[in-house]
Amino acid sequence: MSYTSTTTALPTVVLVHGAWADSSSWSGVIERLTAAGYPVRAIANPLQGVENDTAYLSAILSSIEGPVVLVGHSYGGAVITNVDASKFDLKALVYVAGFIPAAGETVGELAGQSTPPLTLANAEVPGGVEVIIEPSTFRASFAGDVSETEAAVLAIVQRPANVKAVAEPITQQAFQTVPAFALITTQDQAINPDLQRMMVGRTSAKVSEIDASHAVMVSRPDVVADLIVEAAR
Repeated sequence: MSYTSTTTALPTVVLVHGAWADSSSWSGVIERLTAAGYPVRAIANPLQGVENDTAYLSAILSSIEGPVVLVGHSYGGAVITNVDASKFDLKALVYVAGFIPAAGETVGELAGQSTPPLTLANAEVPGGVEVIIEPSTFRASFAGDVSETEAAVLAIVQRPANVKAVAEPITQQAFQTVPAFALITTQDQAINPDLQRMMVGRTSAKVSEIDASHAVMVSRPDVVADLIVEAAR
């Protein structure tokens, strides 16, 4: 896809990672978007609960002038869904192997429908209980189409998520008023592709599918960047 834009003022792309990732997972996508002239923000999602993380994202959005394309991967999809769209100039939502809960649903309820279940490890911390993917199973569960070396690094740097992230219900449905795009990953072992299709089917999102793992922004940054550019237009 050509990245040449016909507009002079490009929207800012805000990238929201999910659990067990960090903002560096967008590196390949960022490289392509910035080369095309798009302003990009890759936030460090706190992963401390839907309410907390939505407030954090909303504060970032309040500091940005002009339209925004909001992109969420995995749990990040729930966070961008929960933003009060009436308060911001949102041009589009882009779900990258993302959770898209309906109002009142939790990520945990949806994740419980995904098979096979992830192998997780818990740790007690001052803020409650945080969870990571067991490193020995990380590549198979999260990044099956990423090299063993890179997947091992991703397993080491994965950000733990507070259990509040899966327990707190969504209160907003930004996709009801903002155009949405979704990328479904058909080799996903973290969010079953059929679950992704079910969630997307409740929206009017334009849907694409790709033969890729949950870590599609790492393994196929070109495809993810193409979709974001399409949404930005």
